[in-house]
Amino acid sequence: MGKLTQKELQKLLMCIKKAQTTLVHPQLGYDSGVHLLDDKYVVVSTDPCTGVPKEWFGWLLINYTASDVALFGAKPAFCTINLLAPLGTTAEVFQKVMKQACHAADELEIAIVAGHTATYTSLNDIIGVCTIYGTVKPEKLRTPAKAETGDLILCTKILGYETLVNFALTHKKLSKKLFGTQVTRNIINHFAVQSCVQEALQLAEIKGVHAMHDVTEGGLVTALNEFADAANLGFRIESEKLPVNTEIQKLQRYFGLSDWQVLAMSSTGTLLAAVAADAKDEVQETLHKLGVDYRFVGTFTTDKKRVLIKNLKDKPFPRIAHDPYAEIVANKK
Repeated sequence: MGKLTQKELQKLLMCIKKAQTTLVHPQLGYDSGVHLLDDKYVVVSTDPCTGVPKEWFGWLLINYTASDVALFGAKPAFCTINLLAPLGTTAEVFQKVMKQACHAADELEIAIVAGHTATYTSLNDIIGVCTIYGTVKPEKLRTPAKAETGDLILCTKILGYETLVNFALTHKKLSKKLFGTQVTRNIINHFAVQSCVQEALQLAEIKGVHAMHDVTEGGLVTALNEFADAANLGFRIESEKLPVNTEIQKLQRYFGLSDWQVLAMSSTGTLLAAVAADAKDEVQETLHKLGVDYRFVGTFTTDKKRVLIKNLKDKPFPRIAHDPYAEIVANKK
């Protein structure tokens, strides 16, 4: 599990020819692209899905990509799905995944328009790939580059919650030992926090929400660095304001994780936004109505320094994430 390094990705992207109608071309820190179609801006994103709890596979397949499109301010509208699996995979397995995906697409009012399904000798596990596109008015397009100096940094939900939920699903016995039966049940019941489609679309309607980014693989460490790179800004984050709950702290102690590893935990569904100070009240009201927890954890700065403030002391924020997701979810302890 792991993305290519920035240097490797830069080399990978060098061969892509930039079309005149492409408004946002493939680049680091951007999970969607944008192209012009007549007078419309079309936002397109694609994501894989593998190694996740099977009972949520199809739902995640849709919501991973739909979240990326919504973070650019576009309503996800159409999608394609590829389902690839090892030789011998039964039709029932594919049918179960498609039922989950269709339910998720219906929830978000997304039309499934094409796809491909097959088995291959080269695969060891099922893999899904979903591509989604939607349109957005030019003035409502949000990209990470639009963050501004002095913007407040909004963080929704709990850091590491994706890791926590999938751990509880795949290691229920250990989860009950660490957190208790009722808490484990509550964690699993909150699986749907791994989507940020609804809050992203609502926040995109607020003029003072300049930019958004999701917190996926590499957690807050990767997301904040990508955000800052795209906007050519620095940031100051206050450690005491970061949303890390008791269960994440227990995972940290059990697996012997560093504080930086906690901040690098996969947190799909968690959203970062660059918010103008005068839009703070409207943002708070919107998230309150949606029932989404949030905190304002810092600010974007003109200087390029990336700082975590802890115990009133400035510490350099790490540039490289060491995400413990695989260690935790695939653990054999």
